[in-house]
Amino acid sequence: MRKNKIMAAALQLLYPRRCPVCDRIVQPQGEKICTECLRKFKLITPPWCMQCGKKLSEEREYCRDCMSGKHIYDRGRSLYEYDSAVKSLYRFKYAGRREYADFYGEQAAEYLGEFIRAVKPDALVPVPLHRKRLAARGYNQAELFAREIGKRMGIPVRADLLVRVRNTVPLKQLNPKERQNNLKKAFHIPRNDVKLKTILLVDDIYTTGSTMDEAARTLRDAGAEKVCFVSIACGSGIS
Repeated sequence: MRKNKIMAAALQLLYPRRCPVCDRIVQPQGEKICTECLRKFKLITPPWCMQCGKKLSEEREYCRDCMSGKHIYDRGRSLYEYDSAVKSLYRFKYAGRREYADFYGEQAAEYLGEFIRAVKPDALVPVPLHRKRLAARGYNQAELFAREIGKRMGIPVRADLLVRVRNTVPLKQLNPKERQNNLKKAFHIPRNDVKLKTILLVDDIYTTGSTMDEAARTLRDAGAEKVCFVSIACGSGIS
């Protein structure tokens, strides 16, 4: 154990951790985020939508999106309001800042831990990337996040359960209807059935729910009884 701590300290000196907010070397050293930057991430606080977890402007059960259409997944929660985390998430996804996952996972265990324990997932399943996108990026940010949660909460991670078989167009370029069509049959399960009954999907961003719905549909068709999700950030449900 002591040897591991010495190695970790040495790695910090050679490759100092960068702050997930400002992207500078973390101050004070040894922390995961700069003290002055912590408050810049806006945690989603009540009231939130009882289904998708989006921030609401007033006390009511559901956001406009969830009231207007039925989702395939059961429930979900996210850590941050999207606007406060968008620059950080961009670097996490596209600029190789894998170390951010450690901080995100720690925050998820602290602030979403009660929700995750209530779901009682048999496993965490990260939303997969298509193999071409994975090869270009070098890693799946959702899997890194899932593994940090799993490590802290003692939940197995099954990154092999769900495969993305369609290299879909980036969803930010599409409207809600186009997103649904774009994701049809995007996922596949290599096995004949899913032995897990309760699954918690993990992703970086939740927007309209199209990705979560299609992943949940695939898992349910293979035998899953309950599918929920967590994400790092999501848009607002304020209307």
